[in-house]
Amino acid sequence: MATSEVERRRGQLAALSIAAVVIMVGVPLWWRTTETYRAWLPVSQINELANMQLQLSADVEVVFARGTVTPEQQKKVPLTQTQDEEHTVDENTALRYRYEIRYRTATIMEEDALDQPTAAEADLSLHTLSESPCGSLVVYVIPESSSLLPEDMDVYIGQRRTALLRIGAQMRVGRTVEQLLAHLEPRIKQVLQVMSFSHTDITAALSDRVRLSPGNKESIADSMRAFKSSPGYEITFSLLNPDPKSHRLHWDIEGAVQTYIQPLLTKLAPVANFSLDSQTLYYAMLGVNPRFDSSSSAYTLNSDSLAHVINPVEARLGSNAASSNPVLNFLLYVPDAHHSPLYIHDNKKQEVPSNAFHSPRWGGIMVYNVNGFYRPEAVLPVDININMAKVMGVFLAQLRLLLGVQSSTAPPGFLMAPCGSTGLADWELDRLMWSRSVENVATATTTITSLAQLLDQIGNIVINDNIAEQVSSAVTSLQLAVAELEAGNLGFALQYSKEAIMASERAFFDPSLLHLLYFPDDQKFAIYIPLFLPMCVPILLSLLKIVSEARQKRREKQAKKD
Repeated sequence: MATSEVERRRGQLAALSIAAVVIMVGVPLWWRTTETYRAWLPVSQINELANMQLQLSADVEVVFARGTVTPEQQKKVPLTQTQDEEHTVDENTALRYRYEIRYRTATIMEEDALDQPTAAEADLSLHTLSESPCGSLVVYVIPESSSLLPEDMDVYIGQRRTALLRIGAQMRVGRTVEQLLAHLEPRIKQVLQVMSFSHTDITAALSDRVRLSPGNKESIADSMRAFKSSPGYEITFSLLNPDPKSHRLHWDIEGAVQTYIQPLLTKLAPVANFSLDSQTLYYAMLGVNPRFDSSSSAYTLNSDSLAHVINPVEARLGSNAASSNPVLNFLLYVPDAHHSPLYIHDNKKQEVPSNAFHSPRWGGIMVYNVNGFYRPEAVLPVDININMAKVMGVFLAQLRLLLGVQSSTAPPGFLMAPCGSTGLADWELDRLMWSRSVENVATATTTITSLAQLLDQIGNIVINDNIAEQVSSAVTSLQLAVAELEAGNLGFALQYSKEAIMASERAFFDPSLLHLLYFPDDQKFAIYIPLFLPMCVPILLSLLKIVSEARQKRREKQAKKD
């Protein structure tokens, strides 16, 4: 009896020891080695960014030329003035515009520059004196008697960050300073909306974050036409020759790009990086049969059929698989001899002057007719040199539209200078940079917020240290971009916003985030039950037997006492 009691006692102790080791060592070790690693994320800062409160600050310098204010008025003109506008876009987005206006009188050299015979020469002379920083404007108030502007024009906007504003006849010398500034304020505000940013442009840049009002159709169309903001773009020029037996085409695409396109891309370097390539496609057809118009003895493509032109051609273009940047396609189509001349008609059945059209967020196509080269004595194939100046003029205009360089409609009384040889005025670049900075901030904020919500809802996703670093980098860049926008430092704001959007997308699309994402609980049970059940059943039965014997002894002791 004593030996069996010792053996039974030893079995109980062994079972208790094994259970204790399993519970105190095995379970914590298993839990620690199988838990999902999740690095720390700045969730509180991400939640603060989700409630977007953006402030855009622009510096404006108003310079009074000789004859606009009297010496007594000069003493009363304030040195600075701040104007604020607040707009609530939706419950989570609010915009605030701050204009820091500084007043001063023109210097002697500026007066000499304003004495130039034309406004364009005055703009160039003022630019050589001092160059305004990115995001700022200088408005020169000139007297009514100035000959720089035509009689029916009050404002001249040049190629730089300078505007000329002629004072009205009702503001001749003798009015008070308050009346003078009140007269200039609406005109200066119009200049700012044209040359810097407007509420319409900024809300259009937030189209991915907020729903635009249906009444703002122009902004919706502009935002849908232009490519979304990206760190880089691929530009491809393609020459389509459907009939090589009829004509042999020669185009100096390299020289044309250097002359017409490269100056624009160089100026757009702060916005994005660009890469260029070209190709010639033989026997490439449009995929749409043009109709013959007997009244004009020409073939036509109606606006309804233009949508069916792109898909067949796009299959021949190819793609750059090594790059994830958007591709802008520009196609020059030379119709064959049997369908020439070929003209594009608009919705009103009128010929399009450029004989070209563009597709939103895709590119543009131009039809180049060469029917004048087919003379009776011509020997096929005919050698044809393409007029690249004509072609690049069309492609340059399409490129501006697709990149979001919107040509603002000038208010009444505004005279706007052409953009010049670079294809882009300085103030147009600033206008684009304001929109892209806000768009990048909105996109990066939406991406980071969505990632934080996803990681919070699905606990099985592994958060590695590199993802946490990318998220923290994106949050820091977003905070810096918002601060620079508030300070009016447009160049730094755009740079930080680009860094934010790149870091947020690298974190969101990291392949490691998919680990354990599709690993449901039933599969975990299917793996762990065959492993733990054979070990746990004997331990549990032994513990149950020990508990049962302990209860039996307690009952026996209680019976003896009774």
